[in-house]
Amino acid sequence: MTTQPTQGGFIDGVHHMTMRVYYEDTDTAGIVYYANYLRFIERARTEILRLFGVDQYVLMNAPEEERISFAVTRCEINYVRPAHLDDIITVKTTTTKLRGASIHMAQDIWRDDEVLIKSHVEAACLNAKGMPTRLPKQFVQNARELIPLDL
Repeated sequence: MTTQPTQGGFIDGVHHMTMRVYYEDTDTAGIVYYANYLRFIERARTEILRLFGVDQYVLMNAPEEERISFAVTRCEINYVRPAHLDDIITVKTTTTKLRGASIHMAQDIWRDDEVLIKSHVEAACLNAKGMPTRLPKQFVQNARELIPLDL
């Protein structure tokens, strides 16, 4: 397994990940099924973690004392406009807060200059027993280098 990101990158502290809407993402009218937006923003968060030096596969299989995982603890989403089959959409993610054991992100999906969804996601860093644990120091250091904000 590798931590090499496969999609997206940072522009002025905002992660941009562009993707196409496929048939499997839509309902019979060719409109993106509402729950699939959660999949799109999850993919973007996974790529961001890779850029922050986190390989989730490695962490899940680490010795118990080093094992960590990330769990979404809160997600708010506002559906503004629908995406359609074959649209090219961009997930724009802004890390808004790094706390001792959590990360908060604003994640919006755009089609060209039109916002489709606006969301806010909070994820906790958990140890092997499912208890909150501090974000790894290397993760925080890498995040602060990639995001020119005072988090």
